[in-house]
Amino acid sequence: MRHWVDSNSLFSSCFGVVVLALAWCCANGCDLFTGKWVMDSTYPLYSASACPFIEKEFSCQKNGRQDLLYTRYRWQPLHCSLTRFDGLKFLEKFRGKSIMFVGDSLSLNQWQSLTCMLHSAVPTARFNITRLNDVSTFSFPDFDVKVMLDRNVYLVDVVMEKIGRVLKLDSIRSGKLWKGIDMLIFNTWHWWSRRGPTQPWDFIEYQGVIKKDMDRIQAFEIALDTWAGWVDANVDPSKSLVFFQGISPNHYNGTLWGEPKAKSCVGQRQPLPGTTYPGGLPPAVDVVKKVISKMKRPAKLLDVTLLSLLRKDGHPSMYGFTRSTGLDCSHWCLAGVPDTWNEILYSLILCPKFNK
Repeated sequence: MRHWVDSNSLFSSCFGVVVLALAWCCANGCDLFTGKWVMDSTYPLYSASACPFIEKEFSCQKNGRQDLLYTRYRWQPLHCSLTRFDGLKFLEKFRGKSIMFVGDSLSLNQWQSLTCMLHSAVPTARFNITRLNDVSTFSFPDFDVKVMLDRNVYLVDVVMEKIGRVLKLDSIRSGKLWKGIDMLIFNTWHWWSRRGPTQPWDFIEYQGVIKKDMDRIQAFEIALDTWAGWVDANVDPSKSLVFFQGISPNHYNGTLWGEPKAKSCVGQRQPLPGTTYPGGLPPAVDVVKKVISKMKRPAKLLDVTLLSLLRKDGHPSMYGFTRSTGLDCSHWCLAGVPDTWNEILYSLILCPKFNK
C-alpha cells in the first residue's frame, strides 16, 4: 500500500514551511533501504528515448540493449513504500533554489537520472544545459531551479606541483563552489582503488607528509573526515540539506551473488531475489557510516548499496560507452537504478525528520 501526502501539507525545516502533516513513513521511522525489487508495470518513470540529453555511456537502449525488463522494477521497502516521484511538485518545492551533485561519474549518473525525471514531468518547459570548467548546470527558467553537477572524484584536492600530481587528503579548496547551495548530494569512492595509468595522482599528502602511496581505505577515511569537517564548518542545516550518495557497487564477480560462472554482469536479466546480498557489503560502506556518525551536523546517508547490489542486471554491460573496448559493470543504465536513488531522495526531502 502506498502512503501519500498532499503537497500543501509537507514539512520542510530547511525552507520554513509550517508542519501540517507528516507522511506515514516519517512518523514511523520506516527503513527505506531494506527491501526487495518487485515488478511494476507503471515503470520506468520516464522513457529513455524521450530524454534527449542522456550521455552515451548510460544510454543502453540507444546502444543496442533490447531486453527492457531491467526498467520495470520498483524498490519495495519491507514496511512501507516510497512516495512516488512527482517532478512538478519537486520543481515547485525547489522554486528559486539550487541543487548540486558533487562527485565522480556515479554522481553524473544520478544527476542525469534526476534531470530526465524532471524533464519528463514538464516536457514542454524550457531548459538550459551549460558547462563551466567542471560544473554542469541544468536549469529550468520557468521554475528558477538549477540542478548542478560538480565533477570532483575525491572531494579533496588533487594539485599539480613540481613533483607531480599530489592528492591532498586534508585540503578542500573546491569547497567554495558548494557554499550557498540549497541541497548538496556528495559522493566519492569509485576512484580510490585506481592504480596504474588510470590513477589521476602521483603522490599522497597528509599533514605535510608526502608519500608515494598508502592503504586506500585509510586514505579514503581521512579524506572523508576532511569533507565532514568542511560540512560542519560551512553548511548551515537550517538553510541547506546535505546528503551523501552512499557507495554504488559493481558486479564483476558472479561468485559474490551466488553465480560462480558469471565473470561479469554481461547477460544478467533479473535482480537478485530477496533482501540480502550473499557477498556482503563493500568495506567503504562502514567507513562512510563511521565518518557521518562523528559529524556535528550529520549528512543524511542515501544508503543505496544493498538495493544496488541486488541489481546485477542494471549495468550498461556491453551497451555502454566502452562497448568496443570493455565492459561497464560499474555504472547504471538510464532509465534504471539511479531513478530509485532519486525516489528515495525525494521521499527524504518530503520527510526531513525521517530516521534521525
